[in-house]
Amino acid sequence: MGSLAVTGEEMLQMSFDDFQKQTTLMTNCTLLWKELSDHFNTLEQDLKKKSEAIQEKIQSLANETKETLDVLTEREVTIEGNVKIEIGKVEKRKEAALFAFENEDTQVFDDGVVNLLGKLKYFCVKMDFSGFWKFVIVRKKELDLLRVQIPLALSDCIDPAKFVLEAISEVFPVDKRQVKSDEKTIDLGWACVLLLESLIPVVADPVFGNTRPMVTPTMKKRAQKIADVWKQSLDQRGGIENVKTPDVHTFLQHLVTFGIVSKEDGIFYRKLVLSSAWRKQMPKLAVSLGLGDNMPDMIEELISKGQQVDAVHFTYEVGLVDKFPPVPLLKAYLNDSKKAATSLMEDPNNGKAAHLAGRKEQSALRAVIRCIEEYKLDAEFPAESLKKRLEQLEKTKVEKKKPVVVPANKRTRANNNGGPMPPAKAGRLTNAAYVSSFPASSTSYIRSPTHVPYPAGVPTYTYDNRATGPAMYGSRSPPCVRDPYGYSPEHSSPVMMTSPFTGPALSYPAYGGYGNGVPVYQQTYYR
Repeated sequence: MGSLAVTGEEMLQMSFDDFQKQTTLMTNCTLLWKELSDHFNTLEQDLKKKSEAIQEKIQSLANETKETLDVLTEREVTIEGNVKIEIGKVEKRKEAALFAFENEDTQVFDDGVVNLLGKLKYFCVKMDFSGFWKFVIVRKKELDLLRVQIPLALSDCIDPAKFVLEAISEVFPVDKRQVKSDEKTIDLGWACVLLLESLIPVVADPVFGNTRPMVTPTMKKRAQKIADVWKQSLDQRGGIENVKTPDVHTFLQHLVTFGIVSKEDGIFYRKLVLSSAWRKQMPKLAVSLGLGDNMPDMIEELISKGQQVDAVHFTYEVGLVDKFPPVPLLKAYLNDSKKAATSLMEDPNNGKAAHLAGRKEQSALRAVIRCIEEYKLDAEFPAESLKKRLEQLEKTKVEKKKPVVVPANKRTRANNNGGPMPPAKAGRLTNAAYVSSFPASSTSYIRSPTHVPYPAGVPTYTYDNRATGPAMYGSRSPPCVRDPYGYSPEHSSPVMMTSPFTGPALSYPAYGGYGNGVPVYQQTYYR
């Protein structure tokens, strides 16, 4: 078959189409090249940045390594010198102890002769840890003064670390006191924490300070065994959730004081800190326990539990105020407290609802006011309105029903059960045996068959049928013949129900020295 003839016009069209394809291909190649070029440039920049970051990291690690090596070298160099210093101190303390034994001052406990520091040193020089412990635990009211003078006194001990361990051994790690089942155990955790805190400056390294306590290996091993015993007995104390806060505080302070913190127990320490986060010293202890990196998560957990005030203390301790602003946290805490107080008031079965609600709101106000004053937040959150509200709550008292005074010329007759009954009508006076409406004791009265009527000079008691008291008066006479309930409705309290009986109104003991009976917001031994 012969080939078809192609005209010039068709060839021209074919050539143009082929040119268009080549042009499109060249454009695509150019775009692809540009895209690949940009991609490789980006990779190069990323690799360069990563390389620079790695170099900085290497340099940082090199600097840290050099600093660590320098510290270790300095430690090695200073150990010998520090040991000589400690040996010199021990020799001086030994001489002082021997002198004290040879020249015992019988009037050392005379307040007019020796002050508190002298009394504390008396026990420390003689290594009388038992007498020292008994002397300290009865002086809780002098806590501030003890906190200053106990470190000075411990400096005179031949072995301060041993002295403190022996002194607190009565209650830590296990309470060895013999207490009867009907007696209440006195909490002495404050004294343990006081002695452990006072020991820190005494055993601090002369060069490195508190970061390296100068404690002998024997005492450090003993302190570790004590910590292990406490951990093993934790289940007997009710577990982490139920262990007493003073016990937790003592244990954590024990770890920090003797430098026996373990990185492997970080989760355990965190649980203990959060369980007692309201203690004032807990933020500092948390940092000393190596929990600084966990602080953001711990603060968020406190906020989720409604412990915003505790969260504020933690944020200031680790410098996370920008991430967790304190003012919104304090306002949220006040709102939560108001809601809780309102829910208490709505409980119809709680006769003390108003009292408990008032206590809760006052406690929250005091905590927030203290935070505002401690961290200088007045500009952002003025405390004047809170203080006025607190004063208003403190002045508000629920009006109680006054005891009814029955006139002395009114008499009651004894009932068959031996107790007093309302007086009978006038016509029955001559047939009744009477007892006083104000008995001298709470013993039951027994009707006497030989009891004679009152003499004729005693006026006859008249009783109106309309004044018959309701059953709620029991066996007592109604206070008024025209008002059998004994009080006017307009005087009744709208919040708390008054007792229907005519006896004295139920009263509650005062709390914490406040006139309205409200306890002080919990202090961390930070308080």
